Amino acid sequence: MNAKYALPAILACTCAATPTLADNPAQLVLRDGFDGTDFAPSGHLYYRDNFEQKAGTVEFQSEVKRTGTGALKLSVKPFCPPGKANCSERAEIWERTKYRVPYDQGVWYGFAVKFADPIPSGDHRYLIAQWKREIGPNAKGDFSPFLALRLNNGKLFATVETNYVAPIKKQEAGSDNKACHDGETPVWFRQDTNQMRALVATDGNWAESDGEEFTGCTDAIKVVDRGNKLPTPASGWIDFAIYSKPGPDGSGHIEIFANNKWIVTVTGHIGHADSGLGKNQYFKFGPYRAADTTVWTLYYDDFRRSPYCADVLSDTTLCPMK
Repeated sequence: MNAKYALPAILACTCAATPTLADNPAQLVLRDGFDGTDFAPSGHLYYRDNFEQKAGTVEFQSEVKRTGTGALKLSVKPFCPPGKANCSERAEIWERTKYRVPYDQGVWYGFAVKFADPIPSGDHRYLIAQWKREIGPNAKGDFSPFLALRLNNGKLFATVETNYVAPIKKQEAGSDNKACHDGETPVWFRQDTNQMRALVATDGNWAESDGEEFTGCTDAIKVVDRGNKLPTPASGWIDFAIYSKPGPDGSGHIEIFANNKWIVTVTGHIGHADSGLGKNQYFKFGPYRAADTTVWTLYYDDFRRSPYCADVLSDTTLCPMK
């Protein structure tokens, strides 16, 4: 396998010794450039085999790539039986279970994605990457990702999810997100599921008419705008560097970079603390959508994960913490 197992020297970890899995999976540095005919042993990734994933295909190909000799091509096709409720179609790549990061620890993720034509432009549920908490057999509820990169109406945006926190008293239900004041974040309150979803970043084509579900405001999740928008889906390869540290108690911290531009810092209540949830967070990427009628394709390259920003963000001078 001709996989890229090493990063350039400037990005290499400077720690004295490589931690072992027994010490803490969060301290491992994982990488996969998708240059071979299968997943690289150094990446600990796999394509999960279940009903929804049967809508998808995974291809190690060399025609469309960002670096190296290859990249992943992930596609979903119409698959859900007519009338099947809550059916989804996925072609997602998962971290192997024993290499997942503890939920209370922070870790950096990096990956590059390119949207193939045609880019979906409808009002529909599309995700390209998501971070979740493990769900144990005794957990009750359908838990959304605590961080997700989403597409709707052809526009890219990011959301953060947490347990329901009562709305700001002065914010009237049904008012639009332009009413949020400094220190407040547009949010979709979902009290019936004990969750709420915050809008934390958008691309440059986002309009006032987008995100109509984010009708409330919260100060439980705070967003610092770093002066840059997410790239648009049609802009070519988008290289993400993201710091993920859930904290349902208010200690959460997320950093989002795209193409070496700092997009946002998110802090506060991030993630879920319900009974029966697992001890780890996990990341998965690839096209995921509610049942649809077309073929949707994304390309992925340059996966990396590390406790160190410098292993993930190519412009290390931008690293907010070392």
